[in-house]
Amino acid sequence: MKKVLKFPNNFLWGAATSAYQIEGHNIWSDWEEFDPAGIACDHYSKFKEDFDWLERLNLNAYRLSIEWARIEKKEGVFDKEEIKHYREMLLNLKQRKIKVMLTLFHFTFPKWFAKKGRFEKKENLFYFRRFANKIFEEYKDLVDFWIIENEPLVYVGHSYFIGLWPPKKKSCFLAWRVLNNLVLLHKTIYQDFHKKDKSVKVGVAKNIQFTEPFSKKSVADRLSLWITDYLQNEYFLNKTKKFLDFIGLNYYFRCKIKFPFSVHYEGNLMSDIGWEIFPQGIYYVLKKLKKYRFPIYITENGVADQKDKLRKDFIKNHLYWIWKAINEGVKVKGYFHWSLIDNYEWLRDFKARFGLIEVELPSLQRKPRKSAFFYAEIAKNNYLIV
Repeated sequence: MKKVLKFPNNFLWGAATSAYQIEGHNIWSDWEEFDPAGIACDHYSKFKEDFDWLERLNLNAYRLSIEWARIEKKEGVFDKEEIKHYREMLLNLKQRKIKVMLTLFHFTFPKWFAKKGRFEKKENLFYFRRFANKIFEEYKDLVDFWIIENEPLVYVGHSYFIGLWPPKKKSCFLAWRVLNNLVLLHKTIYQDFHKKDKSVKVGVAKNIQFTEPFSKKSVADRLSLWITDYLQNEYFLNKTKKFLDFIGLNYYFRCKIKFPFSVHYEGNLMSDIGWEIFPQGIYYVLKKLKKYRFPIYITENGVADQKDKLRKDFIKNHLYWIWKAINEGVKVKGYFHWSLIDNYEWLRDFKARFGLIEVELPSLQRKPRKSAFFYAEIAKNNYLIV
């Protein structure tokens, strides 16, 4: 017999994107010199068409980011036309009565800031702080939730620990310095925003996966897991917990940690890019986050699935475990599926297809996947049938 699992009143049903990954034509970003997105999905000119899909899918919330490299192409010069463009976007969402969650840092920088050393130097935090406060003043009337940083540990790890992303440095010393500079940056901007508006809602989008030891019998594996779990999942939250109004959770997969710190993906069900699909893991992660006593928004959750064979069950099964956590007292207030449309997925380019809406290449035509309509029914009804 099927059950109807009701979600809380005023629950946010949304989708998420990041500007650099979908906008295109961004020649001012540091990533353009490393692995350019090119035209991407041309969301910059097609945003109204993409926002139409938010309405068609019955979504009442949208998470997007803003490109610092567009706003401040040259150091100290804020581009009025780009500010106007983003205001038009945010106004369009407000006219549709869609709640806006705006991310300020989603892995990319202006080229001029990259040349200064990014967040490697504490004195460089001044530039991002200036940008963040400018954006707040311009759009505070149009934004419901502010994300200062997206996945700070993912950024630090990929850029300074394993060295895959710009600036492609492998240095534990630099990784530690950048991480703590990001902690300081979050605290500072949180205080800036709250001085301007005490009612503002500021959080972080924290990437947390469900992790297990590669071998439960191995003391070395369990020790590696403990260290990894603390640094990856808890350190940033513990350092910023007095400077948060909510926690954003980005959850994708389960992984196993083997001594010293190698990551292994294995399982019966894998995404197109080799990530294990383990819906129950989001329940375990949410139960651990309960101790912080903050409202929680699932700010990213999705699957690389070009043929759309996995996404319906992925959504259904993750939402079941989220519902279970809610019914056990975890304050989950919303769910943002990653992503609204297919996007440039960093070093994987367009090989990883996460979108509810398919973007055909090279035509850039938008086509809804069947799983999108499954999600739309859940959003419309505010319940899940299992």
